[in-house]
Amino acid sequence: MSTTAVSLRANRVVGFWDSTNGKKVVMAITGAILFLFVIGHLAGNLQIYEGPVRFNGYAHFLHTVGELLWTVRVILIASVILHITATVQLALRKKRARPIGYSRKQAIASSYASRTMYWSGPILLAFVIFHLLQFTAGYIHPGSQFIEGDVYHNVVAGFRVWWVSVWYIFSMLLLGFHLRHGIWSMFQSIGFNHPRHTPILKVAALVIAIVIVLGYISIPVSVLLGIVK
Repeated sequence: MSTTAVSLRANRVVGFWDSTNGKKVVMAITGAILFLFVIGHLAGNLQIYEGPVRFNGYAHFLHTVGELLWTVRVILIASVILHITATVQLALRKKRARPIGYSRKQAIASSYASRTMYWSGPILLAFVIFHLLQFTAGYIHPGSQFIEGDVYHNVVAGFRVWWVSVWYIFSMLLLGFHLRHGIWSMFQSIGFNHPRHTPILKVAALVIAIVIVLGYISIPVSVLLGIVK
């Protein structure tokens, strides 16, 4: 490939990224990747109801596919960085386009979920960091000792601390708001937008978000109630 062809392709990529539509498409694609991770992570977490042997076996399996696991981690980290960067840049671009703002702010066409997208994202990022430090690295594990390899014990012992469970539940509720808006707006960003389809997508996004949130928060609630011991 010639240098000129490489330069033209690079310019197209830069131009695509600099455009508003390009950033929205990047947000949609990276959001879809993160959404698939949320589904897969939930499916793995729900195995805690099958007991310590099954749950620890699942965690051990993940560590046996080291190269694949690190590939997934790199993709997820890149997706998070691109998703946050595109979101922040779009917000700044929107603010510059209307520096004064409305004298009376009315949320006519927006939902509570869409209005909280910008500040719920950083809170979710803080939660992910805390979550990794607690259950993956074991640096933060209040209430009990972190046992390397005994993931079942670490999860149950961690959620027995009430404020850890409350923080987890609060973060999952924010995730639900984020997903509700993000799922249907993802289709909108890639051009799948029609007055007939949008209401259906919004309802479907709401149902999916509720199911995911209930699945995640069922774990700390079950631990606090003594169902998972």
